Amino acid sequence: MRILFLADVVGAPGRGALEARLPALRAELEIDVCVANGENAADGIGITPRLADRLYSFGIDAITLGNHAFRRTEIGPYLESSERIVRPANLSRHSPGSGLAIVPTANGARLAVINVLGSLFLHPATSMFEVVDDLVEAARAETPLVLVDCHAEATSEKAALARWLDGKVTAVVGTHTHVQTSDARVLPKGTAFITDAGMTGPHESVIGVEVDLALKRMRTGLPVRFETAQGDVRIEGAVIDCDSESGRASSIEPLRISIS
Repeated sequence: MRILFLADVVGAPGRGALEARLPALRAELEIDVCVANGENAADGIGITPRLADRLYSFGIDAITLGNHAFRRTEIGPYLESSERIVRPANLSRHSPGSGLAIVPTANGARLAVINVLGSLFLHPATSMFEVVDDLVEAARAETPLVLVDCHAEATSEKAALARWLDGKVTAVVGTHTHVQTSDARVLPKGTAFITDAGMTGPHESVIGVEVDLALKRMRTGLPVRFETAQGDVRIEGAVIDCDSESGRASSIEPLRISIS
């Protein structure tokens, strides 16, 4: 069983890269199921129903979100009705949508996808540690294959969650910082982990934003309307091999493909 996780998809450059390369990439890597973080798909911030459907059309089976989940107001009703997109489970219980989805895979198995939000700088309604055990229990009642997208700023929070879930889930994949880390590994009890899977989008940027605009805000403190950069577009993420019966991972490899 092989899972492809695609790191934070940023704006039109990220979407364009997936439209051009993902179908062939799935075949080349023999991918059974593909999950993507799409919280920056709409001009670098948030996602819309139309763009979620476009991501599915490229070959993505499930979408996770993050702290920008509700930046586009039209996504609320879509989250209520869709079974393939999840927002962080530890947002307010009054928020639309769910933090858990179960999706079919190409080999006939099913993958549970969980989304949680770290606490540092992101201020969820409750700690991810307060909700994750119940989510994993619900997921494992349906399938042994469980992937957790931990959308967090702090590496310590991501590493701690992975250690807590080691042996209970197939993979814990970190997102949010848009910078791919070099620590991909399988933990002692069989859970694959990477602190951050990176960014699918323009890397000639400040984490996806035009350099001059990011610098202007940081140097002056004045309001600046950010725009998505365009150069050095890459597909980043991770490929996870696992056993579909036990849910244990056997390997995790970072993915980095240059597009332009």
